Amino acid sequence: MTASSNSPAPLRLLAVHAHPDDESSKGAATMAKYAASGVDVLVATCTDGSRGDIQNPAVEDEPHPKRDMAGARRLEMERAAAILGVRQRWLGFVDSGLPEGDPLPPLPAGSFATLPLHQAAAPLVRLVRSFKPHVILSYDENGGYPHPDHIMAHRVAVEAFEAAGDASRYPDAGEPWEPSKLYYDRAFSPERFRALHFALEEAGLQSPYAERLAAWLESDAEGHTPPPATHPTTTQVDCGDFFEVRDDALRAHRTQVDPLGFFFAVSPEMQRRAWPWEDYSLIRSRVPSELPERDLFAGLR
Repeated sequence: MTASSNSPAPLRLLAVHAHPDDESSKGAATMAKYAASGVDVLVATCTDGSRGDIQNPAVEDEPHPKRDMAGARRLEMERAAAILGVRQRWLGFVDSGLPEGDPLPPLPAGSFATLPLHQAAAPLVRLVRSFKPHVILSYDENGGYPHPDHIMAHRVAVEAFEAAGDASRYPDAGEPWEPSKLYYDRAFSPERFRALHFALEEAGLQSPYAERLAAWLESDAEGHTPPPATHPTTTQVDCGDFFEVRDDALRAHRTQVDPLGFFFAVSPEMQRRAWPWEDYSLIRSRVPSELPERDLFAGLR
C-alpha cells in the first residue's frame, strides 16, 4: 500500500517465457483475465526469437522475417501484449534454436541455453526485484516440451524465485523482493487434451490430438509417466471468457503460428464446454495454500 492511497496496491503477476509467442500459447487467457480485473501482469521474454523458423505459409514470401526475424518478432510481441492487456520486457538473450540431427549439433555459442545459470538468471532477478511480483509463472523441468531455451527459462525462473529475496545473492541486482508463489504452467495437460479430443469426436469432427494421446497411453501401458504429468494440476483458473483474446494474441505472432493450424482446431465455444480452465501446478508457496485452488492469488487477497 502507499501512503497517498486508500486502496491497496494491485496484485502483480510475472510470467517467464522463452520466446515471443510462448506467452500467447501458454497461460494467455489467464493473464488476460487477471489483467482485465486490475492485476498488474508482466511477461518476461528471455530470448529474441531470432532462430525461429517461419511456420505460417502465408508469411513465407514476406521480406521482413527473412531479413530480420528478431525485428519481425518484436513487432509481433508488441501486438500480442496489447491484445492481452499486459506489459512485456525483453531479458536480452539470443535464441538458441532447436537442434536437429543425430547426433544433435552443439547449440550456438553465446545463445541463451549455453550460458552459466548465474549469468542467465541475473536480468530476471533484477526484474523480480524491481517489479515485485506476488506470483511467478514458468515451465516445468522439461520446459513444457524439451526445447533448450524452455528448459533454461525454467531454470532461471526457479533461480529468481529462490534468490530474489536473499540480499546476499545477486547483490548488484537491486533491493531484495521475495515472491510468494511459484507455479508451473500445464498447457500440455493430458487431461485437457483428452477432454478436447473426445469433444471433437462427439461432434463428429477430426481430432488433431489422437496421435499425441496414443503416445501417452502407450507410455502409461509400459509403466512410464509421460513428461507432462510430472507435476499434477493443483490450480485451475476459469478463463473461458478470454479464449478469443488468447487466440487473437496467438495469431498476432504471424511468423510462428498458422491460423489454420493445431492451436485453433477446437473452437472457443467447444473449449468452454469441454475444458474452460487453464491448468497449473503450485510448486512453492510462502503463504498458506489450500488445494485445489481456483485462483493463482489464493492466500494473497
